[in-house]
Amino acid sequence: MLAVIGGSGVYDLEEIQQGETFEVETPFGRASGPVHRARIGETDVLFLARHGVGHVFSPTVVPYRANIFALKELGATHLLSLSAVGSMREELPPRSLVTPDQIIDRTVRREHSFFESGVVAHVGMADPFCTRFRVVLGEAAQLAGHPVRPDGTYVCIEGPQFSTRAESNLYRSWGATVIGMTAMPEARLAREAGLCYAMLAMVTDYDVWHDAEEDVSVKW
Repeated sequence: MLAVIGGSGVYDLEEIQQGETFEVETPFGRASGPVHRARIGETDVLFLARHGVGHVFSPTVVPYRANIFALKELGATHLLSLSAVGSMREELPPRSLVTPDQIIDRTVRREHSFFESGVVAHVGMADPFCTRFRVVLGEAAQLAGHPVRPDGTYVCIEGPQFSTRAESNLYRSWGATVIGMTAMPEARLAREAGLCYAMLAMVTDYDVWHDAEEDVSVKW
């Protein structure tokens, strides 16, 4: 079963409006909002708005553990993150699509694991995104007439503030491709839950490093 988490600007999917709706309580609290389930074509799909109805959760306080737990409990096997990102590269203008293959985690205030209070588990994160799923996303986007960059490094910052100009240029020097605020701990938790996780990221701006472009703001 495919689960989709919608990021900023993606609060529902038209195809799921006639499906079932679940309010899920978990050992980690309640998910960001109701989980919708419907059948789209030949695929059972779950949908959850990451920031809640009306965008009420900032990136730091999104209940990541509850969200992943709820989707897993409802039968998800694959998890697609739809995310808005800033571009760190000249060749990726706004409206570009990217399926990142790596993450640099700069978050500092979030719960990063299901395993605590006497239960220890170590999972590999060398490749935080599911390779096969990324390939399939790229193929589907190509068929839809929207080419996708098939790789790239996503730097995840704490937020909710955007980067300083110095930080933005530092991340570029590290080889970052795009910047956002929600891939971590979502990717870590998906891996712990045994979900195949991938992201389809849409570029909305050039962050603040680009001298010839307007700085990122909430209007993007």
